[in-house]
Amino acid sequence: MHKSKLAGFIIDCQTDDLAGAAGFWGGALGMAIEPLPGTEGQTYARLADPSKALNIEVQTVDHPSRVHLDIETDNIEAEVRRLQALGATRIKEVHTWVVMQAPTGQRFCVVQQSSPSFASTATTWP
Repeated sequence: MHKSKLAGFIIDCQTDDLAGAAGFWGGALGMAIEPLPGTEGQTYARLADPSKALNIEVQTVDHPSRVHLDIETDNIEAEVRRLQALGATRIKEVHTWVVMQAPTGQRFCVVQQSSPSFASTATTWP
């Protein structure tokens, strides 16, 4: 058995201006920008979800701009297998997460659990 849930979403921006992109999305969504430390802050900016339910980040990327979901889990390989059984395709591993593609073409990531509410809000899978 393992658990998983929607962790949040990442706004992929094909830009060299992370601060400008984060400023736009923070303003559009009514969320403060939380800079991230070190080299992570050169690629990502976190938007503060007032409900603290979702992790929302703006990310600079080399591919066309898009939005992708993150699914967090306490067992990445078990969750990847579950999603593959539903029709998703494993694309690649990046650092500690797995990039996948839905049967309808959307990319998403399976990441390690990190939200404080994970234990009480995640779905348990056989």
